[in-house]
Amino acid sequence: MGKRSVAVLIAALVAGSVFTGAPNSGAESAETGVRGAPPGPGVDLDTVTIPELQARMADGSLTSSALTAAYLWRIRTIDPRINAVLRTDPTALRQAAASDARHRHGGTRGPLDGIPVLLKDNVNTRDMPTTAGSLALAGSPPDTDAVLVTRLRDAGAVILGKTNLSEWANFRAAKPTSGWSAVGGQTRNPYVLDRNPCGSSSGSAAALAASLSQVAIGTETDGSIVCPAGMNGVVGHKPSLGLVSRAGVVPISAEQDTAGPLARNVTDAALTFAVLSGGDTPRPGGLRGRRIGLWRLPPLGPEVDAVMTRTAQRLRTAGAEVVEVTPPYQKRLAELEFPALLSEFHRDVDAYLATRHGPRNLAGLIEFNRTHPAERTCFAGQELFERALAAPPVTDPQYRAMRAELKDLSRRSIDETMAAHHLDAIASPTNPPAWTTDCVRGDNDVIPSSTPAAVAGYPSLSVPAGFVNELPVGLLLMAGDRQDTGLLSLGAAVEHRLDAWRAPRYLPSVGAS
Repeated sequence: MGKRSVAVLIAALVAGSVFTGAPNSGAESAETGVRGAPPGPGVDLDTVTIPELQARMADGSLTSSALTAAYLWRIRTIDPRINAVLRTDPTALRQAAASDARHRHGGTRGPLDGIPVLLKDNVNTRDMPTTAGSLALAGSPPDTDAVLVTRLRDAGAVILGKTNLSEWANFRAAKPTSGWSAVGGQTRNPYVLDRNPCGSSSGSAAALAASLSQVAIGTETDGSIVCPAGMNGVVGHKPSLGLVSRAGVVPISAEQDTAGPLARNVTDAALTFAVLSGGDTPRPGGLRGRRIGLWRLPPLGPEVDAVMTRTAQRLRTAGAEVVEVTPPYQKRLAELEFPALLSEFHRDVDAYLATRHGPRNLAGLIEFNRTHPAERTCFAGQELFERALAAPPVTDPQYRAMRAELKDLSRRSIDETMAAHHLDAIASPTNPPAWTTDCVRGDNDVIPSSTPAAVAGYPSLSVPAGFVNELPVGLLLMAGDRQDTGLLSLGAAVEHRLDAWRAPRYLPSVGAS
């Protein structure tokens, strides 16, 4: 963003009315279709970064209160198009005012102080409901915040609200519809409204694409951060397992679950990850001399493959060496992962439900869904719940052998590929172009480029790579265990070179898929 653009942005923020498009009251924005925007020049928050915002807050030309008010206005006016935000925090402006006081008195708590953050609604908040999209948890809020929320609050972040998600993080039905929950309804893809946002962090990614917050938190077991990031044209970082606390997050599997940041740029994702993990912020890096293995995944189709070809050309032009790779053991990982997750889900969801008001275990949750028709208004099934209830316990030798083999093969699939080709990272397409949302059909099958890193507990990062028929496609980068800072540094360089992000246009449709 140029100096003039930043100055215009800050001036509008100080006035408390950042919005997209409309030049006068009552006009309709070509970008958003929102009517009744306040008077003034059209300004958006699409490209501003946290360091730029902090610089303005430090010199007094911007307040967190104005920034927070701007995002709340955008949620009120733009979110009805995409249905990404379940609720806003009624204390958000008070949190922002407290940050403003810290900025005035030189007591700021770091780069997230005063920065609005949205949370996926499977992350416990003591003062707002945490539902995982299920009516079974829609009563009293949890007793305590998730550990990651405590970290955000301690860092001075403004908790802006909660986002919709695929109910139970897409672990309920055999053929679910991503982005739908009984609590929140259907989230839509901001680029093309009849297309799916992918799951399960659908609301967090769609909200970021629509610039409804500066950053958002998602969670992933396998693909649930990076696929929504790819399909909604934003950045998503799945951290190495264990670097971000899982305490207070609705689980699928302690062996794979992690929370992580979504943002519109790698810089903001890295700063948020540093707060969540208590680690260091990565230093900027370049591409010259870096070796990247390209895993093409031809089943995603020729148009996605063409995006990967253009990506490889641009990286090579910047001095990177790109070689073709095919990580091994993928068929066996696909055979083993799901049966292991069934056993782990039964164990972990029972432990979580015991801490909440409502069904006390998985059997009670299954019965709740049977007796509440609203839980079956999009897809009716809960086959995964029923199979998890009947799955072997995690003490079973067969289960333990499965998980041991999964851990071994997933790590070897990445480690052996990187060692054989002397790689800094493995790259692949994150996602196919978004499919049309259809409750009867459910989701299209996705070729899971996310699986090796997800099962291994290794980091992955999706950055925008290009478009197919107006729909975003991401580039997924994977690296070795706890190599998050290096991956983020590489990802920032890739992002800068590809320069593939563009704002959504909220198109009603682009034809059949």
